[in-house]
Amino acid sequence: MKSKTEYINELVSLKLASLDFWEFCKLKESEFYLDTRPHLKELCNVLNDFHYNRLKLNGKVVRKLIINLPPQFGKTRTLVNFTCWTLGRNRQEKIITASYNDTTAKDFSKYARNAIEEVKNHPDHIVFSDIFPDLHTNKFDRSSQRWAIEGEHFSYIGAGVGGSITSKGATLQIVDDPVKDLEEAMNENALEKIYLWYGGTFSSRVSAKGGEAKVILNHTRWAENDLCGRLLKEEKNQWYIFKREAYNEKTDTMLCEDFLSWAEYQRRKSFMIKDNVLEMIFFANYHQRTIDSKDILYRGFKTYTDLPIDNLGQSVIEQIRNYTDSKDEGSDFLCSVNYAVYKSNAYVTDVYYTQDSPQTTEKKTAEMFTNGKVNLALIEANAGGAAFGRNVNRICVDTFKNRKIVIKKFHQSKNKKARILSNSHLVVERVFFPTDWSVRWPQFYEHMTTFKMQGTNKQDDAPDTLTGIVESMTTNKIMVATVI
Repeated sequence: MKSKTEYINELVSLKLASLDFWEFCKLKESEFYLDTRPHLKELCNVLNDFHYNRLKLNGKVVRKLIINLPPQFGKTRTLVNFTCWTLGRNRQEKIITASYNDTTAKDFSKYARNAIEEVKNHPDHIVFSDIFPDLHTNKFDRSSQRWAIEGEHFSYIGAGVGGSITSKGATLQIVDDPVKDLEEAMNENALEKIYLWYGGTFSSRVSAKGGEAKVILNHTRWAENDLCGRLLKEEKNQWYIFKREAYNEKTDTMLCEDFLSWAEYQRRKSFMIKDNVLEMIFFANYHQRTIDSKDILYRGFKTYTDLPIDNLGQSVIEQIRNYTDSKDEGSDFLCSVNYAVYKSNAYVTDVYYTQDSPQTTEKKTAEMFTNGKVNLALIEANAGGAAFGRNVNRICVDTFKNRKIVIKKFHQSKNKKARILSNSHLVVERVFFPTDWSVRWPQFYEHMTTFKMQGTNKQDDAPDTLTGIVESMTTNKIMVATVI
């Protein structure tokens, strides 16, 4: 028997759950919706504001919401709950959901319907009918993908993308991951079919006042031209985006350790980046990073575990070199790469890739030369490169007592993009990276593996440096460079 206080507290909790979506989720599934999982609370609060028309973009209320979250982080589960809560709030809502095929559409439908119909199995067990006691499904109008609330002609339809949705209109439309996998994401015809289906069949099924339903698009970002990308281009400032990455590089924090720990994230990353296809899946799933394979310049980087040796186990490395492209502008990166030379191949041994000021980079570059036992360094003399080279040389001698290294400067006059494009095959063929280079130099790795042949690349300092390395091994650049 519950005490009066317990009974009152329960009534308050039930009332709050009927009014606030986060409170609803916590009360219904307290073991899943925890305060220690902040992304779930943030998502629920965004959906709550979306329901109450409080979600704004540039000061205007928005009726279109995009959700970009990693897999298995509770986004579909939350949308199922939102479907139930929305109907509880207003029994006259008409909801249409779409998933990438009929099987997943049926699952979404059954989860929502079963949640509404759940029967109490213990006095303390909170079910949907405790929160919304006057709402029940029509037992005579229910199928795996279509059902209704008692007293309503139609309440819910779930369909696979591309399927038909006849004679019904929605006040709320939910698209739940319309793209199945990477193969479909890289298929322009498949993406076009999804877009045409959305713009034609799906978007036209509206019964909302004014002919504009609310829309939620839950979408893993695969390609720039996927449904999410197309809509963001064509309907600018109409979509509110709730986006979270599994790991935030800026804050050095995981999104939620309960769902994906740092150790497991690193394990998956180190495994998946060994393969180009798996690598693209990794960054799409865990970082919502679009990568169109036809536009990526470099494919199939070579890696090594140990530097080359002869049959007797002796090193066959001919020389340790460095190539440095100093910062020209504030947004540029200084890119300095140590590499071992063997048979006109470069085995990268160290990378210094940073946007720090010259006061910091000069000393660290000199230290990198010394610790890496560099014999010869080439430094681009464009802009402030010559002064940078002189300062690095001085620090090598005065601070690190390193008089063995030869530092040369040269001026680069050829078009950067043309050089990068024309030498890309040599970079792939002749430059070898340590097997763990993505972990050791993550930003450098990212800028190399996502560099595109066309369009705008935010950074080109890493490709420019590697291009310089292969140029120096195939031309007389070293011979004509001037000793600093």
